[in-house]
Amino acid sequence: MSDVRAADLIAQRLAEAGIRHAFGMPGGEVLTLVDALGRTGIAFHLAKHENAAGFMAEGVWQRTGAPGVLVATVGPGAVNGVNTVANAHQDRVPLIVLTGCVDDFDAETYTHQILDHRAVFAPITKRTFRVARDTADIVADKAISIATEPRPGPVLLDVPISVAAARVAPERLRRRAPAAPVAPAPGPELDQARAWLAAAERPLLVAGLDAVNEGAGTELRRFVEAHEIPFVTTYKAKGIIPESHPLCLGGAGLSPKADRIFAELVAEADLIVAAGYDPIEMRTGWREIWDPAQQTIIDIAAVPNDHYMHQASLNIVAGITPTLAALSESAGSPTVRWPDAAPAKARAALAEAFPTDEAWGPAAVIDTCRQVLPEATLATVDSGAHRILLSQMWTVPEPRGLTQSTALCTMGCALPLALGAKLAAPERPVVAFMGDAGLLMVLGELATAKDLALPVIVVVLVDSSLALIEKKQRESQLANSGVDFGFHDFAAIARATGGAGHTVHDREALATALETALTADTFTVIAAEIPRGAYDGRF
Repeated sequence: MSDVRAADLIAQRLAEAGIRHAFGMPGGEVLTLVDALGRTGIAFHLAKHENAAGFMAEGVWQRTGAPGVLVATVGPGAVNGVNTVANAHQDRVPLIVLTGCVDDFDAETYTHQILDHRAVFAPITKRTFRVARDTADIVADKAISIATEPRPGPVLLDVPISVAAARVAPERLRRRAPAAPVAPAPGPELDQARAWLAAAERPLLVAGLDAVNEGAGTELRRFVEAHEIPFVTTYKAKGIIPESHPLCLGGAGLSPKADRIFAELVAEADLIVAAGYDPIEMRTGWREIWDPAQQTIIDIAAVPNDHYMHQASLNIVAGITPTLAALSESAGSPTVRWPDAAPAKARAALAEAFPTDEAWGPAAVIDTCRQVLPEATLATVDSGAHRILLSQMWTVPEPRGLTQSTALCTMGCALPLALGAKLAAPERPVVAFMGDAGLLMVLGELATAKDLALPVIVVVLVDSSLALIEKKQRESQLANSGVDFGFHDFAAIARATGGAGHTVHDREALATALETALTADTFTVIAAEIPRGAYDGRF
């Protein structure tokens, strides 16, 4: 009898895809899967909650490029992971979700923890599979391909208990070669696009997540420099070209203050090149922000436009890198770009809109962290008021240097994202920026940081309130309700879970705490206490 189990074929295919880490909380239904992962060289890391486990898996993917793996047991384990899987679906994260389930016969004659995982996950994944003994290698290969192909996303493999342990023929290892990025076809449409590019006086480029996922940064930089085109990015695309680049205007899509400045510039542009721009990150102000009847729009995307957030003069469904290279061929020398220097004025307006000189408050916290922490620091940020401000102020020198939940905007994600990033890149400093409400949601993962010996830095802005929601509530002239909570000593909580803790009330104390944390051998929580209402007028 063969010594190879169906679970081993799944694990082998995951390992071939470069996966070395999996996260979750095991139950009896997934023990064979966990064993198979370990035998194949994929370390299984125990989290305190499946939702956090999924974000840890994403944090690893952000650094390694290998799909993340979430392992969840039957029923409540799987359902605990619904949010992180939905987040992966909207944030275009290739995530392999391994769930255990009872066998078909048992499901028809038993009621305890019986749940149709495929029905639960179908709306929030690219594909779901129920694994059979003779198809384990096929569905594993399909899962990797579907999860990583544009646009990437999560795929569910639901594995019955008996199937995971079933013996299979070891030669059953079927593979499909990955597809290469498609280049645009020569012809009149491409010639027209080149002519538009050569004739434009006020071109603007908007770069998005598709370009990051394709690794198009090198060609994107060559393109904007060759054609002297200023560019804006979505938050997920921050750093695809270093934000210190003179043509970079920064990230957009969440701050009303910043977006008003960007909208004015977009309205003045005569040519807009949307390079891998996936508008799922953007808010309503970016819906139909340009007018194809009055402006020329070249939309380059990995998939056809079925979102209708914007329309274009020309849609090119192809790879970002080969399309930008093809546009540059025979495009001619650029004309004088932006004779009124509007991009430079917009850059100055953005700097003025987000000053760094306050004595103390959220902007002071962000500015101090950026000054003290090395440029190579990897940052994560949780959802909340602090995220809007930090995403504008935190400069990024590389793609995925700042990670966050932008499409679903999940609270509590920054800590597990940071743990995954530190596990994959132990040589890099890693900092997670969180609000106090977000950290309260995932306090158990501080123990995970201790268990995995991951010396991440957690900067938590403490104001005992859901600051963004309280601000919206107050601005709507509604009574204060359900947004305030008690004060918590986060430095003491950190020490109680095996880490280091500091409470700070000024820039000097914050800088000292950061410097200490950079050399600590355990995780550090720095509680920066700020005044209530400190975000008013900030973004």
